[in-house]
Amino acid sequence: MTDKKKISTIKDKAKANAAKQKRFRERQREAGKKLVRGYVSPEAKACYDEIRDKTGWNDSEAMSNALRLMYAAYKCGQIKLLNEWLRKNDR
Repeated sequence: MTDKKKISTIKDKAKANAAKQKRFRERQREAGKKLVRGYVSPEAKACYDEIRDKTGWNDSEAMSNALRLMYAAYKCGQIKLLNEWLRKNDR
């Protein structure tokens, strides 16, 4: 392959990938999901907003503290308890 043909192939692949990503984002928006570090359902977004409002945490702090809570629950053997609370409270 010549250099021009290689560059052309790389550009074509990049355009195809960008188009695929755009279609994915459009499908997620059509499904009512919003981007918050990943696409979440409206119910999950409501929970996220509630946590942010009650705690005053920004996105980074919320993610960091969520990981800390999950790890602490795991280390203390409380994952089952946490999952039961989430189910009981429709979360």
